Amino acid sequence: MSSFKILISKLWKSSSGRIGLILVALFFILAVGAPLLSPYDPVKQNLILRSSPPSFSHLFGTDLFGRDILSRLLYGARVSIGIGLGSAFLAVFLGSAVGLAAGFLRGRTDSILMRIVDLLLGFPKFFILLLVVGLGSPSIWLTASVLGALSWMEIARVVRGEVILIREMNYVKAATALGLSPMNIALRYVLPNVSGSIIVSATLLIGTMILVEASLSYLGFGVQPPDASWGTIMNQGRIDPIGTWWISVSAGLAIILSLIGFNLLGDSLRDVLDPRTENAQS
Repeated sequence: MSSFKILISKLWKSSSGRIGLILVALFFILAVGAPLLSPYDPVKQNLILRSSPPSFSHLFGTDLFGRDILSRLLYGARVSIGIGLGSAFLAVFLGSAVGLAAGFLRGRTDSILMRIVDLLLGFPKFFILLLVVGLGSPSIWLTASVLGALSWMEIARVVRGEVILIREMNYVKAATALGLSPMNIALRYVLPNVSGSIIVSATLLIGTMILVEASLSYLGFGVQPPDASWGTIMNQGRIDPIGTWWISVSAGLAIILSLIGFNLLGDSLRDVLDPRTENAQS
């Protein structure tokens, strides 16, 4: 807990870290507290009030079915951020495992794993996403799983590079000389020392996953109505972008602010957690 407080304190001293923390914390609070903060049922239709502009009773207006946009944005935050977190966790798990194995074992294992990574990086990821999600039945879990399964390769490369440096350290060589198993050394002595890079990569990846999910949902291949995500809300706004501008604008601002928050937080975490940078907050 003390280490966490120190980390937050260092982040807070940086203007970018402070803004990132505030934005990320705000979106998490809004997502978790959606049932309490939402003024209306996000799926309840009121055709009499459809396509109503922002007003005191509906601060962000209503959509084409008379549903309150603010309520749908709050519940959409749960879906969009949840998919971002879930897919990023899966990608980090796969990428860390592959990068750790490749960097620590080296030799034939490294060559095979990195050639697989190079091969997968050569495929157009977004079109594969469209193909897989389109052939299946679009759902929140499928979207998160496919996003995570196609986004681990960059993390694997980052972790591999860090592990190659760490495995040459004296304490790793001493552990090897004592007869500890490669698995034990990798998990106890190597993995904790690359955790900083993993945390930074995960933070940056969450924002990317939110944007990709919004793109899929905007095209109709992601979260399906009546479930709300920021992408599905933007999809509805494209029907009449001028006459119902508040639909797309509100969802677009939510996506932009969340991306800014996670990117600023990730950049600040890199400065704080990387001992080689001179920008680490002191």
